Amino acid sequence: MSSQDSIEGQQCPLAVGVETSSQSASDGESDCEVITVTIGATVPTGFENTAAEEVQEKIGADATISKDRGRIYFQITTDKLSQVHNLRSVDNLFVVVEEYDNYQFKDSKEETLEDLQKLASKLPWTNALKVWKLNTSLKKKRGPHRRPQGPKGKGRRGRNFRDRGKANKDVVEMDTMETVTAEIEKLQVEPQAPTTGQGGGSPDLENSPLGDQQEVEGQEPGPKALKFRVTCSRAGDKHSFSSNEAARDFGGAVQDFFQWKADMTKFDIEVLLNIHNVEVVIGIALTEESLHRRNITHFGPTTLRSTLCYGMLRLSKPQASDVILDPMCGTGAIPLEGAIEWQQAFYLAGDNNDMAVSRTVNNICHIQKKRLDKSSTPGLPIDTVQWDLCHLPMRTNSVDIIITDMPFGKRMGSRKKNWDLYPPCLREMARVSRPGSGKAVILTQDKKCFQKAISRMGGLWRKHHTVWVNVGGLHAGVFLLKRLSDRVKPHLYRIYFRNGIEMTFCHYLFD
Repeated sequence: MSSQDSIEGQQCPLAVGVETSSQSASDGESDCEVITVTIGATVPTGFENTAAEEVQEKIGADATISKDRGRIYFQITTDKLSQVHNLRSVDNLFVVVEEYDNYQFKDSKEETLEDLQKLASKLPWTNALKVWKLNTSLKKKRGPHRRPQGPKGKGRRGRNFRDRGKANKDVVEMDTMETVTAEIEKLQVEPQAPTTGQGGGSPDLENSPLGDQQEVEGQEPGPKALKFRVTCSRAGDKHSFSSNEAARDFGGAVQDFFQWKADMTKFDIEVLLNIHNVEVVIGIALTEESLHRRNITHFGPTTLRSTLCYGMLRLSKPQASDVILDPMCGTGAIPLEGAIEWQQAFYLAGDNNDMAVSRTVNNICHIQKKRLDKSSTPGLPIDTVQWDLCHLPMRTNSVDIIITDMPFGKRMGSRKKNWDLYPPCLREMARVSRPGSGKAVILTQDKKCFQKAISRMGGLWRKHHTVWVNVGGLHAGVFLLKRLSDRVKPHLYRIYFRNGIEMTFCHYLFD
């Protein structure tokens, strides 16, 4: 069976759904049908299950975890699209155009790239473009409503200049929306337009709504061509082609089919081509920048992504009135995410570096100002202190949860210093934690030093769960620890073997 026949015959469980009902669109400007589509999301590697739980909890959709780590898929109706952007565990969002679980790649590179070219004209683009159009309207409504303050006067950089720039931007956005609307109507009338040419062909240029329109005297100019780019991410060692080659040939076919203009930087639409071994997913991006860039404006050398912070917080299951401590807060990414999402708890952020404390304070002030601009309660249940993390100025047994990012020994500190830092730090954390109920969620890449330090704590901590994550290309672990009760005492005994090897065993005994 040929590759093209296999493409047409494949039934993919994540394919874009069909229309279900009709009602007024959320943008309030026009009526459009509510359709069911599949949304793809990239998430911090290792926290795919956490993201799936959040999707089920907040949207009521069952998420499927991709074979390619760091991605999940779930189906929604377009009236819930705005809720998807409020998810705290996802980095980037895209709408799935088509998905193939077992794409049959040809052996030769030329034949495979030719199949990718032909694929562009056979994909069901219509629903995905509708979602992209709706998403663009939602992003415009979420944008700032207040005009930015600038210098007084009517000079070139003054108020009149900003007004003209805003008006020009509105015209460009209107032209873009008109272009997409015209293209959707074109695809609905001719879902598989007859084409010619090498890359799957192109619609008749004279009749195409996306072709460059010549201005005719007495007539308004037609919609302008959209700018796009294709981004290919590829994983697997059995492909005969590179990511750049796949993006180039598939992108050329998309350009021929729609008559869009390629632009790698100032693009309107980003088409995604995700290839993982034999799994192929084609989508359209719904986010211009990652959603994890939401809290931090003052960055440090090791600032954590807000999505990773959310995963660590959710792992600890915060409860109302809990006291949550980050003794090495850096820029305050963890307590800030917690104070926004779990507002019934109280957060303490501290660090021994005065620059880190200053960054944390500035980030808190930024979030408070944003909340004030949106007419919501500006206050956050968070406080910031400068301290020595091995001698915390806190009462014994006063903290419910500790969540922190310990030094990896790469950009901060060193592996040698970690052997001196980790044991007293973990012991001080145990002192301020509540025995029997206290928890700690620790992120570190220095796994050997951390596990050795835990084993020498004398029964203060017990490792309960581990999530392996990718942090900037480093393989790190998120360790969930439980604070043992003071009634639990370790009983050590040694066994000596004939060859002289000594082994130590530890049992926990209750009083």
